[in-house]
Amino acid sequence: MRTEIRFTPYSSRSGTVTGVSVSTGVLRMKARESLVRLKEFQVREKQRQLGQLQMMMAEFERMTKDLENQIVFEEKKSGISDPSHFAYPTFAKAARQRADNLQVSIRELKMQQDAAELALEEVQAEYARAAALEERDTGTRLRA
Repeated sequence: MRTEIRFTPYSSRSGTVTGVSVSTGVLRMKARESLVRLKEFQVREKQRQLGQLQMMMAEFERMTKDLENQIVFEEKKSGISDPSHFAYPTFAKAARQRADNLQVSIRELKMQQDAAELALEEVQAEYARAAALEERDTGTRLRA
């Protein structure tokens, strides 16, 4: 099968793209291939972002547990476990504040994770549609 290419000095609405008209739709197929590669890249990028969020959440949870253990140790060492007591260890107060801040950060990351999961699902659906179009075009091209 031969592809007919016409060079024209201007761009028109009848399939001419920057002076080149391709009658078999080769440019359209290449655009679909590029679209599939773009969507595949977007899927990988969203997966990477989601993985980073999950790693950060796991790290923050680990840090929170470490701080809680340090707080318990300080409270046992001083014999005072009431944070409102005047002699409550300063380190334990600071560690408790840090643990609370980490919990807030974990909740915020969880919201970001939920949004990232939705975005990933959308991009995966777009990728599936683009791949199906390319598959259909490839099948049509092979049959022709």
